[in-house]
Amino acid sequence: MADRSKILLVEDTPALARTYCGYLRNEPVDIEHVETGKAALDTLQRDVPDAMLLDLKLPDMDGLDILRNLPRELQACPVIVITAHGSVNTAVEAMQAGAADFLVKPFNAERLKVTLRNQLEKRHLTEIVKTFEETKSRAEFEGFLGSSLIMQSVYHAIQSAAASDATVFITGESGTGKEVCAAAVHNRSKRRSGPFVPINCAAIPADLIESEIFGHVKGAFTGAVADRKGAAETADGGTLFLDEICEMDVSLQSKLLRFVQTGSFTKVGSSTSQNVDIRIICATNRDPLAEVRAGRFREDLYYRLHVIPLALPPLRDRGEDVVEIARHYLAAYADQEAKAFTDFEADGVDALLAYDWPGNVRELQNVVHQTVVMHDADTVAASMLALPERDPHTGSRPSPDETGKSPSTNIPEGPSESTDLEELAKTIRPLDDVERETITRAIRLCGGDVRKAAVFLGIAPATVYRKLKKWQLDTQ
Repeated sequence: MADRSKILLVEDTPALARTYCGYLRNEPVDIEHVETGKAALDTLQRDVPDAMLLDLKLPDMDGLDILRNLPRELQACPVIVITAHGSVNTAVEAMQAGAADFLVKPFNAERLKVTLRNQLEKRHLTEIVKTFEETKSRAEFEGFLGSSLIMQSVYHAIQSAAASDATVFITGESGTGKEVCAAAVHNRSKRRSGPFVPINCAAIPADLIESEIFGHVKGAFTGAVADRKGAAETADGGTLFLDEICEMDVSLQSKLLRFVQTGSFTKVGSSTSQNVDIRIICATNRDPLAEVRAGRFREDLYYRLHVIPLALPPLRDRGEDVVEIARHYLAAYADQEAKAFTDFEADGVDALLAYDWPGNVRELQNVVHQTVVMHDADTVAASMLALPERDPHTGSRPSPDETGKSPSTNIPEGPSESTDLEELAKTIRPLDDVERETITRAIRLCGGDVRKAAVFLGIAPATVYRKLKKWQLDTQ
């Protein structure tokens, strides 16, 4: 327990307040005294005491109303109710409203001291248990899977970041769970009841992203037929998540910097400034400092956003987590596809651990799903896993060459030797015809199983069904 505990005394009679302070004069406590319910609520918003002594009859409100409306983060503070109206009903009502104990006026110094010591000790023990629960190994945390030491560190970092309202800057390779991390910070924060609004800066055209973030007014540009809220306004009271922040156009970064500094913004086409109360979390799969050095990301914006850095490890650095995650998805997909799989064979586990997973958790999820769709057994053998072949020299899968092209897809440059249009028309077939032939052939080879054909084709089953429907309509 701390050397001294903070006590909030809510008592409207000054003489009684002095008496209680005198009773506790030799106790290791610092007492703050207020006389009204409003003053008590204002104090609680500013600071959380270790315990509260609360008179039920106050000049501006009933003490029970304070108990019933304590915010979630204050409910761990033990409240000892003091009243001259010591009926059984009042005591029961106070306890149901969240009171930890009950004192009936008049009471002596020893009764007050014992009651307060018990509640402070109880709170101290509760905090010890909570700390133990939060620091022990966890296999799941806010959407993450994995109990490795490196992920325990990530979970702890998320909890620490959530306690603050500062900007969080998440870095990590594609597929490591950056949006999951951002949502976890939001869900653990005091803003959890507010909206969580994600924006992918890489998925929105440069000429539209300002409108997506800040909104626009009617007539601001062609197609702006009505006023529209942006993500910043939608996230008011909650969290705005800017994913792939390093993809944002430099021209917009200055407006984002002003927004981060002031909390105010102006909609596209408007001259009126608006203020919002939001927390910003951003993420990137690039090296942000390298982007700053290359002139693609403003240095002043980087330091405004990079307050709490949070780095997510790649799956290859997470050891046995890969097996835990694979088993989780195996159970989920086996249930979804009505298959009998229950676990991985020893060589299957070895294959999972040996592979470097450049696509991280997203790639692992895809491999497990494909395995479940394409096979049916009780356990998964290594031969069932559709893992890319590893380079015998580097131990990793083949990568594109320096030109950015895959070695197997080198396309000759320059004009074709044949310039006869009729000859070209016979040789080059329309892409739609080739696609239709390829898909129908795949379905035929898979015995009419569209889902299995989609796996081999590397596209979603919904895409195949959509194209089949289109071709059917074309022939009617």
